[in-house]
Amino acid sequence: MAESQTMLNTNNYEQRRHKHSWTNIAFTTFGVIWLIISFYPVLYILMSSLREQNGFLTGSPTWLPTIHPTFSNYLTVLQAGFVHFFFNSLIVSVLSVIFTVAFSLFLAYVIVRSRSRMVRIIFNIFLIGLALPIQAAIIPVYVLITKMGLYDSLGGLVLPSIAFGIPLTLLFLVNFVRDIPNELYESMGIEGASDFKILFHLVTPLALPSIISIAIYQFILAWNNFLFPLVLTQSDNVKVLPLAVVQFQGEHTMDIPVTMAAVTLSALPLLIAYIFGGRFIRRGMMAGFGK
Repeated sequence: MAESQTMLNTNNYEQRRHKHSWTNIAFTTFGVIWLIISFYPVLYILMSSLREQNGFLTGSPTWLPTIHPTFSNYLTVLQAGFVHFFFNSLIVSVLSVIFTVAFSLFLAYVIVRSRSRMVRIIFNIFLIGLALPIQAAIIPVYVLITKMGLYDSLGGLVLPSIAFGIPLTLLFLVNFVRDIPNELYESMGIEGASDFKILFHLVTPLALPSIISIAIYQFILAWNNFLFPLVLTQSDNVKVLPLAVVQFQGEHTMDIPVTMAAVTLSALPLLIAYIFGGRFIRRGMMAGFGK
């Protein structure tokens, strides 16, 4: 009787393990297929940047690596002022992120710690910005930037990026700062810590994963922004990368390999930012929503 029960349990275990193994195989296969579908566009851009324009449409299939790769497209991009455009984009993106995150962190602390009705109203006003698309506000932004004398300048790109980056950044940081236990605030208050000391020595270290994750996100938005440079600039001195990539398109033709090389180089900072900040992004997305 005992042996029969043991054999029955063994068979049930083998069946469950067999079923579990098939489930793992199915999910693994689906994950590999999804990875290929997601990564192939990146690989296609890289392969296309190593081709020559003459053989791009008449040579080997474009979805396969070329037999004779060339780096001349990258040299063409660098000679076309890529470094200058790169630093313009870097200046605009970094300044936008610094001011957006710093202002939002200060305001998030005030919103969480204050019981003033006026502060709540101000918070709700900022949240209205989440429902305001950039395209709907581009004409007022253009008029305002022009009257401020910032048209065709990097400053004229930084200010709108900050304004449209604050609502989401503020909402993100408020959710995290709100979840910091009140006992920690009260203990530092009892020790005589000022609001600035609490902000820099308590809130900032605890909110660091969220700060880094939202900073990377805002950096990506500012780096890839095309509408503001298109409307608010016109000279090559303040041209940024998203707008500079268009210059490789002629009136009737487009040098696709050179364009792909420019896209590859312009994407490198975003790739580096995600490699070094990916773990903070994952931690930041899970933070602030614990309650």
